[in-house]
Amino acid sequence: MKKLLFKLKTKPNKNEIILISAILFLVIFGALMVYSASFYSAKKTYNNQYFFLIKQLVGIVLGIFCMFLLSKFNYNKLHKFIPIALIVSFVLLVLVFVNGIGVENYGARRWISLPGFTIQPSEIAKFTLVLFASSYLAKNHSKVKTFKGIFPVLIVGGLMCLLIILEPNMSITMCVGIVMVLMMMIGGMSFKHFMMLLIPALLLVPVLIIIEPYRFNRLLAFINPWASPKGEGYQLVQSFFSIGSGGIFGVGLFNSRQKFLFLPFAESDFIFAVIAEELGLIGAVSILLIYLLVIVTGIKIALNSKNRFGCYLASGIILVIAVQTMLNICVVTGMIPPTGLPLPFISSGSTSIVVFMSAIGILLNINKQNQTSIIEQTDNSSKFKFNFKLLKRNKKSI
Repeated sequence: MKKLLFKLKTKPNKNEIILISAILFLVIFGALMVYSASFYSAKKTYNNQYFFLIKQLVGIVLGIFCMFLLSKFNYNKLHKFIPIALIVSFVLLVLVFVNGIGVENYGARRWISLPGFTIQPSEIAKFTLVLFASSYLAKNHSKVKTFKGIFPVLIVGGLMCLLIILEPNMSITMCVGIVMVLMMMIGGMSFKHFMMLLIPALLLVPVLIIIEPYRFNRLLAFINPWASPKGEGYQLVQSFFSIGSGGIFGVGLFNSRQKFLFLPFAESDFIFAVIAEELGLIGAVSILLIYLLVIVTGIKIALNSKNRFGCYLASGIILVIAVQTMLNICVVTGMIPPTGLPLPFISSGSTSIVVFMSAIGILLNINKQNQTSIIEQTDNSSKFKFNFKLLKRNKKSI
């Protein structure tokens, strides 16, 4: 009996609509808040109050283009690009240390200067690790219970963490390390191996803090920022002033006082403090609920994935968003020592916007592939029925 197989494409489903709507809201709202938080400092520094806004809008346009492009690209074909992505990521991480190419700001070399713009390689490295770990764990899921099975992920993630901490950038290092461990846990790493990684990591954190005087000073400022309100505790104290001034309903959009050169990095790492000041507790909580909506939608997409690669890839993308958002909010509210980390989709930074929106494009494609049904039709019947055998085969690991 002759069989005809084809794919039935569905209309945009609920997950896709929610995800696109939430992300577009966050980036547009982010552009508005970047302008609000930066127009005074941009005018004073660059004689152009729209300086940061223009850069953010360029990043959003490029990000939307990349998101749309990757949403149409079958994520299963990403396997063959992983070696190239790893090479490019490591080369870029090394280039930040090359004089004339790497850009140093505030004692850190985290950017690469290119004609007309700069890029931050660590933003790219985070998702390269997610892509590599997803592919490796999917192909070797039967070996993950052994230490040898997780060793390649540890090597790649460990080298990335080493290069990023040398910049130095402890916040991104923490983000990459946490995402790496969580992905291995999702992939099936045993609790014994988890503890073998957790204990040395916990011991390493205080060592990294002590060997760098500025980190130790930040720790002291975190413990009691009021002891040095004009020194290391200044930024956190100003963040507290900003959040406290907002109250329940905020002082009103564009009416923040802390952005007038009181709060450092108001348009980037500490933009959430300005949001809380201008829109109050209600506005700040509303933004967090939108992030929660994105995370929950991403988890649903991961759970509905047809194969392990899709499940791990979707999980990794959501983990980066969730971990980075959590770390940023914890820094701004004084729950962990101050460290530079942008708020996804909102903080100023073209590289961050483009990379995160590209990741959302991949997530949208995973969702799209989840909604594609394989249909079987026989040559002597006009009725269609699901080919459960093929459907079951598709859900097996690749």
